[in-house]
Amino acid sequence: MKQILAEIITIGDEILYGQTLDTNSHWISEALDRRGIKVLRKTTIGDQESEILTAFAEAESRVDLVLITGGLGPTNDDLTKPCLVKFFNTDLVLNEKALSDVAEFFARRGRELTQLNRNQALLPRNCVMIPNRHGTAPGMWFERDNTVFVSMPGVPHEMKHIMEESILPKISAHFKVPALIHKMVKTTGIGESFLADIIKEWEDALPKNIKLAYLPSPGEVKLRLTGLGNDKKALEEGIEREIASLQKLASEYIYGYNGDTLEKVIGELMRNQSKTMAVAESCTGGYLAHMITSVPGSSDYFLGGMVPYSNRMKTELLGIPEELIEEKGAVSEEVVKWMAESVRKKFSADIGLASSGIAGPGGGSAEKPVGTVWIACSCASHTQTKKLQLSLDRNINIKLSSISLLNLLRKQLIQ
Repeated sequence: MKQILAEIITIGDEILYGQTLDTNSHWISEALDRRGIKVLRKTTIGDQESEILTAFAEAESRVDLVLITGGLGPTNDDLTKPCLVKFFNTDLVLNEKALSDVAEFFARRGRELTQLNRNQALLPRNCVMIPNRHGTAPGMWFERDNTVFVSMPGVPHEMKHIMEESILPKISAHFKVPALIHKMVKTTGIGESFLADIIKEWEDALPKNIKLAYLPSPGEVKLRLTGLGNDKKALEEGIEREIASLQKLASEYIYGYNGDTLEKVIGELMRNQSKTMAVAESCTGGYLAHMITSVPGSSDYFLGGMVPYSNRMKTELLGIPEELIEEKGAVSEEVVKWMAESVRKKFSADIGLASSGIAGPGGGSAEKPVGTVWIACSCASHTQTKKLQLSLDRNINIKLSSISLLNLLRKQLIQ
């Protein structure tokens, strides 16, 4: 079965100027992917007729489905409908259903239907009108040769309603698509290139109908396995077999799948083991607590925390001797270990987590450059520490330190 290819075209100067964020393309891509349709390209075009027509022609030459958003308003700078008329060599005619819909739209709001708004019901003769119950501009469906064009308003909520109510069902009925399966394997604690080295032989031996993609982001690398074929069940079973083989190579780094987050996985481990935690954050400044409490129900295991940012607060709140801080420095294994153990005891928690580091951009030295961070995870039997050498970017250092701390905790919980 042939894979169906799509292109998304967004139209509007405001997107190119950076005044409006294009959320439509992201939403449409996800909706098509769930139906097994591959988006080959996304294109953004300004309000210029020649560019719009060129984009239409290029898209028609390479894909089966073209989805267009924007440029359907009633004013002179809205060029999509005139361009579609020219592209499909047709003319505008009054669509009675569209006129009834727009008249009803204004009547519900107690507003007068002007001639400019009435013109929204003028549609290309050879299109199929797609009703828009949430706005004045209807969608339009065209078919020529082997390509389908669909034009929709650029207003996100109008586009989404039209897609869900009419266009997606119509696409599913029009195209026969092969099964497309994605499975995301989430890893942390290892860089992309190091992970690639570990799993190289496994990757090279993947079946031809299963592809692997590396999706790195600060603190984690996602491995996306994508299967394409006619038998959905066989694809799912094949991907699960490959993941089982991957587990034997990289289980140390794999923390979850698909929609899992590190904080959610840790929350489940904490709850299953009936354990509690508390945190003492210096360089992470509360970000760790934010990550933990972003999970609904985290009050089951998260007792609380503190941000003893200054040395004085480390001494007054956690009892760290001034002479230890003077001798070893606030950013040291000895101090962060004390922080983790002290906060665990103060909150009567099973586990204490702590961070102390130089987030930057200033404050570093030759001995302890910016990005030097110590983290610690303490339980009743022992305290584990780890030194991190991170980046020059303050925000990234805060995030990476928090993720590293959660991963340190995860490893302790699964031992």
